[in-house]
Amino acid sequence: MRRLIGLYPHGHPLVEERLRVLHEAIRAQLRRESPVSIDIVEGGITVDRESGPLELETGGQVIDDLLALGVQSIQLDVGVNHEELRALAQLLWDMQHHPIEGTVAAQLADRGIRHVRLSRLVPLDTRQVVPDWPDAPSGVLDPDYAESIMMSKATFDEFSSGGEITASTVRDFVQLLMYKVSRSNAVLSQILAVKKYENQTWLHSVNVAMLSLLLGRQVGLRDELLGALVEAALLHDIGKTHVPLDILRKPGALDDRERRLVERHPAHGAEFLLRTPGLHPLTPRLALEHHRTVRGTGYPDLGDGVIPHPMSQLLSVVDIYEAVTGVRTYRRPAPPEQACLLLARLAGDTLNTSLVKTFVNAITFFPLGSLVRTSDERLGVVVRITEGDLLHPVIVPVNDRFERVGDEIDTSSRDGRGAYRVHIVESVAPPDETFDVAAYLTDRAA
Repeated sequence: MRRLIGLYPHGHPLVEERLRVLHEAIRAQLRRESPVSIDIVEGGITVDRESGPLELETGGQVIDDLLALGVQSIQLDVGVNHEELRALAQLLWDMQHHPIEGTVAAQLADRGIRHVRLSRLVPLDTRQVVPDWPDAPSGVLDPDYAESIMMSKATFDEFSSGGEITASTVRDFVQLLMYKVSRSNAVLSQILAVKKYENQTWLHSVNVAMLSLLLGRQVGLRDELLGALVEAALLHDIGKTHVPLDILRKPGALDDRERRLVERHPAHGAEFLLRTPGLHPLTPRLALEHHRTVRGTGYPDLGDGVIPHPMSQLLSVVDIYEAVTGVRTYRRPAPPEQACLLLARLAGDTLNTSLVKTFVNAITFFPLGSLVRTSDERLGVVVRITEGDLLHPVIVPVNDRFERVGDEIDTSSRDGRGAYRVHIVESVAPPDETFDVAAYLTDRAA
């Protein structure tokens, strides 16, 4: 916006359209968290403490320009409007090309910018302090799922302490997931829905195994390969036990040394799994390739054009979905609909397009058991998926205490003109300790 304001005259259609898009994006972010904080931390951008590379090719130039202006942090409050954003862009342009008098705060006030603050960051900036999320889901859990979580934690703890992983223990774990845990609709809904707990490696691995099993069944893998897939999913991140926990949980952007340590975890994991007798031959390969893309890029570097195994491609789809819907120290969880849109953007270049389509069709944008908000401001629990219309499931309306308050609502129903009567606007994160999703669902999956 700063560049457009400087290049085009006031009221130019391109400027007005970009302002509108920017304003809508900021309003959407403010509905999730207020204020919105955009910070430059260790050479990278974080939005509300969520770090990641800018998708724009000009991202590096944006950072350089802001740092040159002495701006390391932009905070936007509820109420920021179209004209304030225009005035802010103009101020940033003026700061680069003309000396300004007085403080930045005074300049903001003089230009009528009441809902934006510009500032520098200091090393002990408390805005980088993140919420203290629990290590695992709380509240009512399926007993078999709870057992699998404990088994995973014990396995990873044992290995990180110098112990060994035996093939017999892994086989028992795989059997538990395939023939007990996977039968519960409530478990599936808890894995797919918005999570409110730290996505520790051992818990992430259980969830990835369950979702890999779901996708594997959707594409028609026979039981032998399903077992191999679940085993590999359980162990795909075992190499992260070689990465210091303070790096895995670092809230800011990683420096080059830290990034190299993280990017070695697939190779470390594969090397260990190769030395573990009794595992399926595919398990080390899937651990090695789960951060490789369908274009033959990614890490570790295996040479130009080396395409990952089809089951590695399947694991990659699930791994990304589960990672972004879970809490990390450096970012909040993404709701399922946003995670599905991310998969769609990555399809073709990073992920296998057919597998993305199959996975999204299986779980849907609003998975079974999700707590959602409708366009008429009602809360509801998704209890059935509408075949052929994944965005309009059947829901049970609930009140703010998550008590049922009426009959089922089919959001795919239409009025006499053919328009939908109601839409789902967003997923909502329920308080785990009071929300028992199993009360709304058939106990066992088909």
